[in-house]
Amino acid sequence: DSSALIHFVIIQGNGVKGLSEMGLKALSKQYIGPGKNWLSQYIQPLEERMCMTNVQTRDSILIIDMSNPDDPEVTKSICEAASKWGFFQIVNYDIPVEVLENVKDATYKFFGLPAEVKNKIHLNVSLELSLVDTNKKSSPLSSAKLASVTSSLLLSAALLFLRVILNNVSEEEAFALWTSVCREPVLDYMKKSEVVIKQLLKVLMNGLNLHEIDETKELLLMGSMRTNLNYYPKCPNPELTVGVGRHSDASTLTILLQDEIGRLFVRGNDGDNWIYVPPIKGSLVINVGDALQIISKGKYRSVKHRVVANGSKNRISVPIFVNPRPIDMIGPFPELIENGEKPIYKQVLYSDYVKHFFCKAHDGKKTVVFAEL
Repeated sequence: DSSALIHFVIIQGNGVKGLSEMGLKALSKQYIGPGKNWLSQYIQPLEERMCMTNVQTRDSILIIDMSNPDDPEVTKSICEAASKWGFFQIVNYDIPVEVLENVKDATYKFFGLPAEVKNKIHLNVSLELSLVDTNKKSSPLSSAKLASVTSSLLLSAALLFLRVILNNVSEEEAFALWTSVCREPVLDYMKKSEVVIKQLLKVLMNGLNLHEIDETKELLLMGSMRTNLNYYPKCPNPELTVGVGRHSDASTLTILLQDEIGRLFVRGNDGDNWIYVPPIKGSLVINVGDALQIISKGKYRSVKHRVVANGSKNRISVPIFVNPRPIDMIGPFPELIENGEKPIYKQVLYSDYVKHFFCKAHDGKKTVVFAEL
């Protein structure tokens, strides 16, 4: 009964997590197949489903030891990984392991709250409902229905996964606006991550022969940050579920903390296969975003990646998106085109780029075309 399902998931705020916890063994056939039900649009098309025979086993993304970030071999590895793969993992960096464990625990605690408790949390500019289907242009809910549900934290996340977005604000604003369940662990994680982010950006800029990051460049590279708390409930039919479709990020860098479940895949260089990114305790996954690809004139490249649903266990991840500010114009640094080289990318207002990124379905890297000359 579609109306009962909408009531349970949306109106009561149980979300996809509530469906998962009902212990469903399989998705009812009435929802599978084009046009059978409004839910059918969330069934992954056959051509988009993950084929495990297309997963490369001979390649893996680089794991880089950051215990001495100024070591020439370390800096070389970071720049090469950002150029070749667009992804790498780091270990032994300057964030205590307990900080990572605390933010993972806080994520589980938040999503473990009863629906009626979450529904009472008032949404504001710093804690937002992300009710977005990342593989469709619109939600199945009418705009009126969306307007009615965005006043409370329902966390249905278009039946794909759950997401809380925490924008970078002052500590005072965070204490006033963020829920206490996750506020302090997330604040601590974001603050301590800044050291690592600056180390990585310094290395990557040196790789472009840009040896000074002044205030203007720093604001362009990391003028705003956003943290998501993502929760992927186990799915009885994981092969039918999108998880997160293939896409690149709009960020400068993305710093991903994943749990032991994993299920993250990165597109291989041959363009057809996928590379599994195994979870490593204490590691962070780093990936180049579109903004850095544009700023670096394509030396560093953002890469398509996706998350595949799990059939037996719930999954969480906590990405930090390191971004330009919405008011910034992004384009190749002038130093990279001062010898008359073709710039490849035009200057684009970052807020316009992000709007273009989110106004359509996840479609690999087609968003970058928006900035091409």
